[in-house]
Amino acid sequence: MAEGALSPGVNLEAFAQAIAAIQALRSSVTRVFDCLKDGMRHRDTLEGREKGFVAAFQESLHSVSRDLGELERLSNLVGKPSENHPLHNSGLLSLDPVQDKTPLYSQLLQAYKWSNKLQYHAGLASGLLNQQSLKRSANQMGVSAKRRPKAQPTTLVLPPQYVDDVINRIDRMFPEMSIQLSRPNGTSAMLLVTLGKVLKVIVVMRSLFIDRTIVKGYNENVYTEDGKLDIWSKSNYQVFQKVTDHATTALLHYQLPQMPDVVVRSFMTWLRSYIKLFQAPCQRCGKFLQDGLPPTWRDFRTLEAFHDTCRQ
Repeated sequence: MAEGALSPGVNLEAFAQAIAAIQALRSSVTRVFDCLKDGMRHRDTLEGREKGFVAAFQESLHSVSRDLGELERLSNLVGKPSENHPLHNSGLLSLDPVQDKTPLYSQLLQAYKWSNKLQYHAGLASGLLNQQSLKRSANQMGVSAKRRPKAQPTTLVLPPQYVDDVINRIDRMFPEMSIQLSRPNGTSAMLLVTLGKVLKVIVVMRSLFIDRTIVKGYNENVYTEDGKLDIWSKSNYQVFQKVTDHATTALLHYQLPQMPDVVVRSFMTWLRSYIKLFQAPCQRCGKFLQDGLPPTWRDFRTLEAFHDTCRQ
């Protein structure tokens, strides 16, 4: 009697058969992967191995299809489980004999689920807003509209002309850094940044947001065979591989979606500090080399040079 009250409309016999069908389906799928793993190594001739493999693979797939059909058939016989899951003392509401007229418990359970979801998503939103929050003072909020600075575009898709203007201004800011802009795949920009005779950086941008950077040596090839920028190959030198990792970390540090041009300018300013990659000593240990590498880390605020182990 109690079991029927807890599980109304559930076919227990079909439920047990469905569990067995799930186990059979898992065994059939395992045999398929075993067949693929073993391959054609159980026959002497190539033709015999191919025929044996195809026959075994087809038999395994038929077993999976058969077990899956049986499981679907049993799932229709199991029935719908009860929604009367005890929720502390409120589970007593499910014992109301006129639950169809006053479904208090089901409504309470639904409200509880929505409350949990709301609390979870509110926590995620709070964390994201705190990371991207801007400092505002009471005086700034009271400034008239005429004195407010011109709002920058905040959408992900910015006009190509606006992106070109931002890159040209940054190029004029640093004489020792040259920036070549190209758009091989539509409106997305790709930059080839040459920093003196020290290194070259490939910057992949989505509108005015930097997605990826690859740092290579000055004398390394940065193009593929068809003449396009190679955005996948790493540098052949460990020092530039380290700088690539640090540049990726810098992209995560310089984040301000409201003003993407400021992010690009800050990143280029940080990148320019590598002009003395092989000349600046470590600010902590005072050495030029450690484990055969120069100081590859640059502080995000002071732009001082540190070895990767000395920055901790």
